[in-house]
Order: sequence, then structure tokens, then C-alpha cells
Amino acid sequence: MVMGQLDRVHDRIAGRFRRSEPRGRAREYVSGLVAGLERKNGWTLAEQSGEVSPDGMQRLLRWADWDIDGVRDDVRDYVVEHLGEPGGVLIVDDTGF
Repeated sequence: MVMGQLDRVHDRIAGRFRRSEPRGRAREYVSGLVAGLERKNGWTLAEQSGEVSPDGMQRLLRWADWDIDGVRDDVRDYVVEHLGEPGGVLIVDDTGF
């Protein structure tokens, strides 16, 4: 994902986070997800963002106050707008196969 695209996605979801710290960490999290990392887990995503432990990423996902459904909808809308085709179907397979 080109940085401009990452910025546009983050701009779209930023209002779903009540505080600036989780908002910034969410950007780093998404940046790590689209990075060319061999493995993507709490440690590697934290290291990619310059953190020394996965605590902040885990806090974002477990305890931060944000609109999860709103972020999902925003990301879905972004994907449909940029990758969608009339009559197309998106299949997500998180198993890695």
C-alpha cells in the first residue's frame, strides 16, 4: 500500500478513535499489516512501528475505546471504492492458504 493510500484510509477511520494515542497506534498497526513482513503478530507489528514490546498494539485491540463496527464499515467502503467491480465478489481467506 502506497503511503498516500495508507493516509487516506487512516483519515477515513481516524474519527472512530476517541483519543489521539490509539488513533496513532491504529495507523502504525495498519502500516504493519500492509508491510512486507514475513510474519505478522503483535511482536513484529510493534517492532515495525518502533515499539519495544507488543503491549501497545495489544492494548489497542483489547482495551482502547474505538468504534470497531465503524472502522470495519469504513475499510470495507474504501476497498469497494478502490478495488470493486460491478457484480464482483470479495473472498477473504485468513488461513494463509
